[in-house]
Amino acid sequence: MSDQTSLFRRQTLKFLASAPLLPLGASSALLAACGVITTKSQSAEYVSTSFTSMAAPTLANAAAMATTAVGATLNVHYGDNSTQRYKLAYQPFFITGEQVPDGKGGTILSGGYFDIHNKPIIDKSVAGKERQFFSDAPDGTSLLSLPNPSVTGIKGKAVFAVVQFEYLTRDQLGAASDKNNAYGTLPSPIAVLTLDQNQQTGKLSLVKYHNVDTSSAHGLWITCGASLSPWNTHLSSEEYEPDAQFIAENTLFKKYSKNLFGDENKANPYHYGHLPEVTVNPDGSGTIKKHYCLGRISHELIQVMPDNRTVLMGDDYTNGGFFMFVADREKDLSAGTLYVAKVGAGFSVDPYALGATLSWIKLGHATSTEIEKLADTLKPSDIMSSVKTDPLDASYTKIFADGVANWVKLKPGMEKAAAFLETHRYANLVGASMGFTKMEGTTVNIKDKIAYSALQNIQNSMVKNDPAWRASTGITINKAIVAGGVFAHNLDGDQKDTSGITIKSEWVPIKTKALLVGEDTPADALGNLANPEKIANPDNLKFSEKMRTLFIGEDSSTHVNNFLWAYNVDTKKLSRIMSMPAGAEATGLHAVDEINGWTYIMSNFQHAGDWSGKLHSKVKDQLDPLIKANYNDRFGAAVGYLTAEPTQMTLTKKQSI
Repeated sequence: MSDQTSLFRRQTLKFLASAPLLPLGASSALLAACGVITTKSQSAEYVSTSFTSMAAPTLANAAAMATTAVGATLNVHYGDNSTQRYKLAYQPFFITGEQVPDGKGGTILSGGYFDIHNKPIIDKSVAGKERQFFSDAPDGTSLLSLPNPSVTGIKGKAVFAVVQFEYLTRDQLGAASDKNNAYGTLPSPIAVLTLDQNQQTGKLSLVKYHNVDTSSAHGLWITCGASLSPWNTHLSSEEYEPDAQFIAENTLFKKYSKNLFGDENKANPYHYGHLPEVTVNPDGSGTIKKHYCLGRISHELIQVMPDNRTVLMGDDYTNGGFFMFVADREKDLSAGTLYVAKVGAGFSVDPYALGATLSWIKLGHATSTEIEKLADTLKPSDIMSSVKTDPLDASYTKIFADGVANWVKLKPGMEKAAAFLETHRYANLVGASMGFTKMEGTTVNIKDKIAYSALQNIQNSMVKNDPAWRASTGITINKAIVAGGVFAHNLDGDQKDTSGITIKSEWVPIKTKALLVGEDTPADALGNLANPEKIANPDNLKFSEKMRTLFIGEDSSTHVNNFLWAYNVDTKKLSRIMSMPAGAEATGLHAVDEINGWTYIMSNFQHAGDWSGKLHSKVKDQLDPLIKANYNDRFGAAVGYLTAEPTQMTLTKKQSI
């Protein structure tokens, strides 16, 4: 019996015993497997999983546009031609801003912000309405189990989730004036959730919320996507690293420093833009360390390969790169070698094109400890000179950083410091293909040795003759695709870097090509600026090995409602499985093939009702009051899940031909 068959059979038995009582309460699971089936089907081998797509909601059902809407079904196919179908449903653990159990007999504010001393940070923007800040932007989430949990009050089995909160969109004063005035001004919290897993139904119930102390990591900056490491830790992110070269101009970072340290000048920009790692402890607490040797870039949703050493990294940046890190030791990201890709001829947004070759430039080798020490001691001017106007000096090199022209000059002997603290600029200087636009989520299909990366947008630095484009990147397209796309990278071993040194990994991307591409359109009757039957502005990506499915979450400025999609890599079928509230981004995606015999998919959203001009002009007036009523006047957002609804289970049997 295969492991896959065993898993689905275990799930079958659990559903068979408990399906009539399966609750839809606070859980985080896609209880997605085989369910109640006939005796013959129980003995039949599992073949595949598919999804039946839901229609996009319209104003004919405005309530569906103002909440998490699910109309898809999950279909499990067996070797005897029978198919078990489940209607899917969405349920949250909590809406941020709610009081949740702290595991000590009290409660704690979900998504709440804390300073460097773990004291609540208070929103005093409206006199007489002081309250602790809490996030409306939950993001990266990992679900995991431990062999010897010690949390009390568990009736089934303990399961843990790590949830990080990217930012707060607006304070109370900003909400009154509808201004997004709080982004990036608060230190990102991370929480460990202890969940009680019912062994008959798979339901997960929240029993403890623990806020992780991040003071040892200097606090966290804009934590976005995340992934679960093969060694069972939560790999976080710090997005849009503060530009140290021009930090004096960054009023947002000064506000961040003030909220974190009580001093607008204390935060060091070189401490941010790195990779935090959270370890969950058996008692439901969490500890954190920050790795400083994976490059200081716009980290988002990295993916560790099955060798436990090779790390592929998204770079959510304009004029960004495709980065790879190979650790010295398995399951240890504290030392290793950093690389950046050079794109060869043939780059295309056509899924039918052959694709472009990738070669790899070594940026340097370092330990986390030595780079943190450099961050502690060096000033930006010690590493390089950077100016935004042409100095008319041939010793400076013109580059583009986040769409803006810079002229840079490296100081003698500062190669290592530049590689790991000024990574974007240094990668430009050594000839990398710094032309990607907002490369976000990254995931891996292990069986086929293919990695996937989301390009939220395909424009600016990727478009020939755009002011931010350079032919040297090898990334040359003729027309922007605002709706973005997903690219696939073939992986292989026995590769050498551009200096001829062997890369010690069997999981090196060697070719990249388009897999799925969005389609920009004129505004339709609802306001969509991209075809709603295709992906638009992909962000989160996660791959399920057992379901052979690539899950895609949108962060779209082109779909009125952002969607969660399932793309089967064998059948090439794309299915819409969930719609987020209008104006909300789909976040926190995490596909878990098995925990104690159950299959789970985490899914959050953030900033519901974040209205965007032309895109939402046709729906805002009708949907805004509904969203405010659903989500705490737009201050709240959901941490939740997709689950199978047992009352909708059906069985069909194909006739033999």
